[in-house]
Amino acid sequence: MATDPNAEAARKRVLETFLRDGRIVQIPRQHAKRRVLLDLLAQEFEPGVRYTETEVNEVLARYHPDTAAWRRYLVDEEFMERDPTGTYYWRAGGTVEI
Repeated sequence: MATDPNAEAARKRVLETFLRDGRIVQIPRQHAKRRVLLDLLAQEFEPGVRYTETEVNEVLARYHPDTAAWRRYLVDEEFMERDPTGTYYWRAGGTVEI
């Protein structure tokens, strides 16, 4: 299946706007733009692997200092799930390269 060139161009614009030197410079207010960044962040986590909150924070901190906000967005938008105790997180969505 071919990717939509318009969607890919929009994704590229979002990344160019909100990423500088590999870091997120601002959390987008627009849901669609924030989802582009969430997809990027989700790709940092291996499907099928459980991560502690500390491990998730370490990955997210490479992109932005507000790790709690990004962790919450990842769970709320179903890019990641966590166990009921909040001890472990795992990837639940996002783009997967084949």
